Amino acid sequence: MSLYCIGDLHLSLGSNKPMDIFSGWENYIDKIKTNFLKIIKPDDTVVIPGDISWAINFKELYEDFKFLESMPGKKILLKGNHDYWFNTKKKMDCFILENGFSSISILHNDSKDYGDYFIAGTRGWVNENKENVDKKVLLREAGRLEISITHGMKKGKKPIVFLHYPPLYKNSYNKEILSVLNKYKIDKVYYGHIHGEFIKYAKTGIHDGIEYNLVSSDFLNFKPHKIM
Repeated sequence: MSLYCIGDLHLSLGSNKPMDIFSGWENYIDKIKTNFLKIIKPDDTVVIPGDISWAINFKELYEDFKFLESMPGKKILLKGNHDYWFNTKKKMDCFILENGFSSISILHNDSKDYGDYFIAGTRGWVNENKENVDKKVLLREAGRLEISITHGMKKGKKPIVFLHYPPLYKNSYNKEILSVLNKYKIDKVYYGHIHGEFIKYAKTGIHDGIEYNLVSSDFLNFKPHKIM
C-alpha cells in the first residue's frame, strides 16, 4: 500500500479543451493512463492536488471521473484554480455516490487517513509583489489549511500536506500559508500549478525547514510520484 501524488491532470474528456496543443503535453491522456496502469496498484493511494478537469459542471465532469475511476488505486482530489466544477462538499459527495465512483474522494475542509499519517491540504492562493489583492480569499485558504490539519491531528496521526498553489515561488512567498505550515511544524509539502518554462522558478528542496516538492504532471512526465 503506497502513497503517490500527481497534480494538474487537466482532463477534458467531457469538454473540448485538450492540452495536446501545448508543448510537452502531446498524447498526455495516453501517458497518464499508461503510467497509472504500470505504476499504481489497486491498494495504493494517489493524491491529485488540483486542476483535475477542465469541466465547468458535473455533466462535463462525468467522463473525466469515469476515466479516473477506471484507473487503479484510491484517488484523493483537491481543488485547483481551473476546477470550475468544484462545488459544495455535499454536492460533490452526492455526485460521486450517485455515479458509483467508489475510488474517488474529495479533500475539502477535512483530512484523509493513510496508515499512521493523515493527508491534509487546500487549494492555497497567490500573493504576488506584496499586494493585498484577494486578501479575503488568501486568508480563507489559510484558514481551510488549518482546519484540514487540525482535523487530522485530532486522530493522533502525522500530517502530509498538499496544496495546488506553491507557498514559495520565484522571489515571492505566501506568508499566510507559511504561517500555518510553521505553526503545525509541517516538514513536507507537495504542490502543483507550475508548468513549462515557469518550472525553473519553482522552489523545491528544503527551505526554512520545510521540504517542497513540485508534482505538476508535465514536470513528472505524467508519472505519479511515490511519496512512501
